[in-house]
Amino acid sequence: MTVRAMAGLWRWRRNPLCRRTDVVESWVALLAALLITVGTPVAGLLAGALAQDALASAAREQQEHRHLVTATVVRSVPQPPLDPDPETSSARDSHRRVVASWKTADGAVRTGPVKAPDAATPGDRFRIWTDDRGRVTTRPMSPSATLSHAALAGVGGGAAAAGLVEGARRFTVWRLMRRRFEEWDRAWERAREDWGRTGADS
Repeated sequence: MTVRAMAGLWRWRRNPLCRRTDVVESWVALLAALLITVGTPVAGLLAGALAQDALASAAREQQEHRHLVTATVVRSVPQPPLDPDPETSSARDSHRRVVASWKTADGAVRTGPVKAPDAATPGDRFRIWTDDRGRVTTRPMSPSATLSHAALAGVGGGAAAAGLVEGARRFTVWRLMRRRFEEWDRAWERAREDWGRTGADS
């Protein structure tokens, strides 16, 4: 897009055929190029920083209210048939559903179905994450995960800003083209009138 914008600068040269819309289009192209070159990184940095703050706050809250406890297998749960597709079965078949018991933060004992290592048998112990009320949950977000998600948000924000600028430029050029066509139509109408008068005089 930047190359296209710079190529349009020829319209600024002194030229009797240069129309006002040509000059406007050149300024629009230059402005869009500057906004994309300078504004896109700024928009990406702002989006990434905002996402990082929000994700870091969420991660701190998760780390504060999620606890790693030890669960004990009580009994196994009947497993569904193995998935013959190795691409979809690998992650699922490495864990199995069992009924286990564990202690909550206040010392109460809870029992319920959870995912356990595939080789777990009654009496085996393994670690699970629970919330303040003892309910099974996922592990808190790690700092590396927050950074990667913030980076993706920054890239997405920059791309969205660039797309918005390019969309505005294209819309403006489309409007200018319509104006040119209207001016051409009026010019042709005037030319036809002149040709008619010239023919009558002859």
